[in-house]
Amino acid sequence: MFLFQAVITPNSNPLTAGAMSIATDAAKFLQAIDWRVPSWDMFIVLFFMVTVFLYGISLGRDRVIVILISIYMAMAVVSNAPFLGQAVSSTNIGQLFAFRITTFIGLFVLLFFLMSRSALMNTFGNLAAGRWWQVFIFSIFHVGLLVSVTLSFLPSDAIGHLAPLTQVLFASQGGKFFWIVVPIAAMVTLKP
Repeated sequence: MFLFQAVITPNSNPLTAGAMSIATDAAKFLQAIDWRVPSWDMFIVLFFMVTVFLYGISLGRDRVIVILISIYMAMAVVSNAPFLGQAVSSTNIGQLFAFRITTFIGLFVLLFFLMSRSALMNTFGNLAAGRWWQVFIFSIFHVGLLVSVTLSFLPSDAIGHLAPLTQVLFASQGGKFFWIVVPIAAMVTLKP
């Protein structure tokens, strides 16, 4: 790890420096894992890996794309719904972030089931017959977007308790932007 840090100088490419920062954070995260006392970061990483490998591949490309579209739609509704704050203040829930996360996940699941039974599935045509590596890539993007959107609803003090790697990859402005834009780019560029 120190060998990589010595190679990066102030005149290095910012992209290289950013990649090295993520690699350093990943190394620190892996060294700090204590399997006897699991943390939320470990849960997020394990959720990410298990979901990508099992859930995404078992669904297939067409359903993963419908899931991505459902996530975008649920994110747009929950992020811009003015009544959510009013609904929380009128009840005794008291924690807007928990209500927003629950609303997002509920709306996402509802939209996925409604859209998977709609004409949207028929519009994919040959798109649904993707290769296995495309399903794997879309699965990574689907789970990354889901984790990033869910973490975006948490208060900043809760995000401050996460490991630096988790903060950079999923909760930072750059991480959120990455997980929102890259699945769209993949849907546009990856042909079956």
